[in-house]
This record gives sequence, C-alpha cells and structure tokens, in this order.
Amino acid sequence: MIKIEALTLEEAYSQAATKLECSVTELKIEVVQVPSKGVLGLFKKSAVIVAAIDTQKNSPKPAKPKKTEKPAKTEKPVKTKKVESSKKEEKKSKENNSHNVYNDTIMPQSFVSTQDESYEDDYDEDYIDDEIDEESYEEIVKEVEGETLEQSMDINEIVDEVKNDINKLFENICFDIDDISVSAYDDSTLLIEFTGTDAALLIGKEGYRYKALSYMIFNWINAKYQVGLRLEIAEFLKNQEESVTRYLEGVHENVNRDGRAQTKILDGVLVQIALKELRNSYPDKYVAIRTTRDGLKYIIINDYHNN
Repeated sequence: MIKIEALTLEEAYSQAATKLECSVTELKIEVVQVPSKGVLGLFKKSAVIVAAIDTQKNSPKPAKPKKTEKPAKTEKPVKTKKVESSKKEEKKSKENNSHNVYNDTIMPQSFVSTQDESYEDDYDEDYIDDEIDEESYEEIVKEVEGETLEQSMDINEIVDEVKNDINKLFENICFDIDDISVSAYDDSTLLIEFTGTDAALLIGKEGYRYKALSYMIFNWINAKYQVGLRLEIAEFLKNQEESVTRYLEGVHENVNRDGRAQTKILDGVLVQIALKELRNSYPDKYVAIRTTRDGLKYIIINDYHNN
C-alpha cells in the first residue's frame, strides 16, 4: 500500500499504477483528499490517495453463462411533427442566447439577453411583477446609490481600516496586482480600486468574478461599517456605466414619445447603474425593477397611476 499526492486524482491514479507496476483498473484506491482550486488562489488543495493492488481483481473470474438469443428488434417509431417542432424551438432558443449589440457596444451574455424591441407587445404577457423581490434587490442597489444605515465610525477611519485589511486578504493572491486603493467616494460609500498587470483577470469571463467580489466585499463592509461600495477593477465599472448610458438613449426616446418604456434584460451591476440613472432622469415617474418568470431582471418606467 502506497500514498500518492498529485495535482489531480487522474495524475495520482497514474502515479500509483506506475509505482505498483499494474494498470489503473487493478488498483484498490481510497481517496484521502479531493483536490480543490480554492478561492482566488487561496486554500488550494492537492489530491491525496492511498492505493494498493486489488487481489480480488487478479483472481480467476468464473465462466460467464452463455448469452441467450435476443428477441428481434422492433422498428423504431416514426418521428412525429411534435418532436420536429420541439427541435425547431430548441434551435430558436439557442439562437436567442447569442450576444447582443447595443449602440455598437457588445454586451456580455450574462448581463444582457434578447427581448422584443416593441415592449407594448409583451408588456403584460411575458413578464410578471415581483414587488417582494424588488424590495430585497434594493439592498444590492445600495452599493451604487450609497443608501446605508448610520455609520459607527468616521469615514476616514473606515478607509484606513478597510485598506489595511483588504490588502492583507489579497497579499498572497496569484495575480500580479498593485496595492489595493481604498478612498471615500462620499460620506457613506467607499471606492475600492484594483489595478495592476493582472487586475483585469479579476473581472472574469462575462464579469462573474467582478460580481462575486462585489457581493463579498459589500457584505463585509456594509455589515461591519454600515457603508456602501463602489468597486472598480481595471476600469470595468466605468466602461459598464458608459455602455448603459449609450443604451438608455433609446429608452429615453421611448419615454419622451410614449410616456413609458421598459429596458431589455439587464443583469448584475448593469441593472443597478440603469436604475440609478433612470430614477435621476425621471423623478416624477414610477421607475422600478421587474422580474421575468425565469428570474431575469429588467426596469420599467411608467406614470404612477399606470403601474
């Protein structure tokens, strides 16, 4: 019996088979530790196994009974129009999941999905109101709007303490980044900026790391210091704000023409940015987040008596 440590379980199995001079199928293996990539390079674990040759697998196998003749195969049923129709709908669904272009700006699939430009056709049919969900989502919107509870410390004291703690948290990260900058964006909001050679890697594909870091850091500083968060990573937030501003030009035209409008599906930081800008633009109108049956977010702009 031997103990093997490697980066992956497959590599550990291969090493064990080599040392015991047998095939992997002849091994009796006990996994001591499953490998883990950790979080942002932290808490990474390798694979650890204990292996030995399985003597039972090497013993002579009893003779297999003769197989009986299989009954003749029946003909497969002919595909119905319903199956063909289902395939067409599946193909159409895949096409609708492609990336979209808003005013010459390509938006990631995780942030924006397709929706008919004519909101009047599906305003009440494909979407549902979700007032309870909107209330819970307002807690996330505080990150951008800076709406927080009364602070327990002076903002400058909070800046110094958070700057020290967050740089300690990320000092052993595998990415090449500069010292993390922390400053007061306003009296109740911190501006935290990640810069450096590898800073853009912290954004992740379609912004998934940015969103994870944003929620993690906000939950920490809001719970401890009662302040909001504005997180900037390699100008990602700045670029998203510019993209949303360009997209909302068409929404403003619809509101000015019809008195009401709704946005396309927006996700994560985009819906926060759009909500803030639209509420600033239309203080006398009803501007609120709505949720589709699939849990996706969009924003409606309407008169109060028509909501």
